[in-house]
Amino acid sequence: MGTDELHAEILARWERAATGWGKHAQRMREFGMPVSAWMLDHARLQPGQRVLELAAGPGDTGLLAAELIRPGGTLLSTDAAETMLKVARTRAASFGIENVEFKRMDIEWIDLDTASVDVVLCKWGLMFSTDPESSLREARRVLRPGGRIALAAWDEPAVNAWATIPTRALVELGHTEPPDPDAPGMFILAAPGRLRELLEAAGFVDVVVETVETPRSFTGVGEYVAETSEISSVFGEVFDPLADEQRAAVARKIGELAEPFTADDGQVKFVGRSLVAAADA
Repeated sequence: MGTDELHAEILARWERAATGWGKHAQRMREFGMPVSAWMLDHARLQPGQRVLELAAGPGDTGLLAAELIRPGGTLLSTDAAETMLKVARTRAASFGIENVEFKRMDIEWIDLDTASVDVVLCKWGLMFSTDPESSLREARRVLRPGGRIALAAWDEPAVNAWATIPTRALVELGHTEPPDPDAPGMFILAAPGRLRELLEAAGFVDVVVETVETPRSFTGVGEYVAETSEISSVFGEVFDPLADEQRAAVARKIGELAEPFTADDGQVKFVGRSLVAAADA
C-alpha cells in the first residue's frame, strides 16, 4: 500500500471512530488525565503563548492548555479528521473555552508558518503518522527558537493488555490477520529508545522520555467489548459486521483473555503504560 492510500485508510478509520470518542469523551479524558498532566507540566506553559495541538482528537490536552495560557494565549486545535474536530468544538463549548481555534490539518504536513508557535502538543497521535520523523521535523519547523514540544505514545503491547486483547480475540477466532508491526499504529513507537531517536533526528534537544501509568477499568466484559467497538475502528470495523453468534463468541474469547484482569465482582481492571516525552526546539 502506498503512502497516500495508507494515509487515507488511517483517516477513514478516525472519521468512523469519532462518534464513539464523542460518546465516551469524559471517560477518555479521565483515562488520559495522568498523561495530559505530565505533558502540560513539561510544556512549561505561560500566559500569552500560542499553542498548537496536533492530532488532537477530542482535544482534551489542548483545552486544558488553553486555560493555562490565559490571558492573551491562544490554542490551535488540529486534527486530520473533520468529525474529530466537531467533537473537540463541542467539548470546548461545554467547558466555556473561547481562546481556541480549530483547523483540519495533517500531522505530516503542518500548514503553518515557520517559527509561529511556542508549544506543540501531541497526545497519542504521532504513532498514526505515515512518517513520524517528518512529522516531528514539521513540528520543529513551526516552533519558535526555544519552543517546547510535549507528546505521548503508547509503550509496549505487553504492558497494555487492554488494547491488545480485543484484536487478539479476533485473530484467534480467524476473523482478521495479526496487525502489521511495521505499519502506523498504537505500538509503532514503543521500541526502547525509538521516541528519543526520532526527536533528536528532528533537531530537538534536551530530550526527556519517561513513562506514565494509565489504568483502565470497566464494569464488566460487556462494557469492555462495547466501548472498544465504539472507540477503536480497527476492532469495530471487523467486529460490528459479524453475525450475532460470532460477536458473542468474540466477546466470550475476550472475557477468557481478560480473566487475569477480572475481579470477583466482574470488574475488569488493567494497568496500562504510556511513554511521554518533552524537548526544546
